[in-house]
Amino acid sequence: MILFACLATNKSKNDKQKVMRLGRLGFIGVVWLLLWGQASAFEPFIAKQIKVEGLQRVTEGTVFNYLPIEQGDRVDAGRSQQAITALYKTGFFNDIEILRDGDTLIVKVVERPSIAEVTIDGNDKIGGEELLDTLKDIGLAKGKIFDRSLLARIEQDMQRQYFSLGYYAVDVASEVKELDRNRVEVHIEIKEGEVAKIRQINIVGNRVFDEQTLLDQLELGTAPFFSLFSSRDQYSKPKLGADLE
Repeated sequence: MILFACLATNKSKNDKQKVMRLGRLGFIGVVWLLLWGQASAFEPFIAKQIKVEGLQRVTEGTVFNYLPIEQGDRVDAGRSQQAITALYKTGFFNDIEILRDGDTLIVKVVERPSIAEVTIDGNDKIGGEELLDTLKDIGLAKGKIFDRSLLARIEQDMQRQYFSLGYYAVDVASEVKELDRNRVEVHIEIKEGEVAKIRQINIVGNRVFDEQTLLDQLELGTAPFFSLFSSRDQYSKPKLGADLE
């Protein structure tokens, strides 16, 4: 994330109009650049009018509701940075820019896309519609605003869930396809792989009970020689925790 403020004068090809750039905040990286010295050099002005540009789904009223500047307020570099921060925290925008055109304050935004569809393939062990309902509850669903950082966290959580079931070769990947009207389609592909198998269990330090007596008490273990359907040798962290208790 980069935060900066600068003073610039641009001339339009049509009317040679001077525009003062008060600030800009873009979700570009993970490093903050604080250039407050330049911001302090801005000339304050009274915002006789406020305009919002770039809206598609978010209403102008929503922007004004979160904007900490009202018509008639005195605007300086500090106020412009506060406005950018407040609007960015809503999660509605990928980019926010505040401009001055005479006595008019212009709030220029780029909205985050909305989700048109979410699909999941390959999730045989973690379940179907229940998984989609869970994703909906946490904000990844049709009609919601797309948050790439949320999708990354979901991928990590899915991987950890599979690890707990013994699927250490699992691969969770997502694809985001851009559509028209600032929408995206999210597809999550899961390759579960094979569950980890237990070849041998060794018990060390047992003095009162022999090893076989202790092994017989465990839910986990090696598979019976003639059994094709036993899951006893499938490693699971929760099962191991229960056995140790």
